[in-house]
Amino acid sequence: MAKRPQLTGRAAILAVVVCAIAMSLAYPIREYLAQRRQIAQLEQQQAQALRHLRDLEERAKQRDDPEFIKRVARTRLHLCEPGAKCYVVQNDDAGRSTAKAGVKPAEKPAWYLTLWQSVEAADNGRGAVQAGQN
Repeated sequence: MAKRPQLTGRAAILAVVVCAIAMSLAYPIREYLAQRRQIAQLEQQQAQALRHLRDLEERAKQRDDPEFIKRVARTRLHLCEPGAKCYVVQNDDAGRSTAKAGVKPAEKPAWYLTLWQSVEAADNGRGAVQAGQN
């Protein structure tokens, strides 16, 4: 009994047709997926813009509130209502630590000096040079 060939003419034509259909559908599917991804990004941007708009509207409502305006005037502008005693502390702890010591913090050398020192250290076979040392 003669052995039948595994790939007949009909099977080869069917394989070519299936490949042609797959190739013709690949580009539209890729475009469809890219457009869906772009739509998702635009929806995310829209949601973010709406959140930002709500925040701005909330801030606008606050600015219409007289109590908010008074509070901001007291804290940021150091204004005082008529008849009230207001105090301003001029020497706080953060400013006192450097002002009393009279010592300037050590300045970091320029980046190109540090780079050049590291090149020289590598040329001499030494380890990395600390900032400000030769």
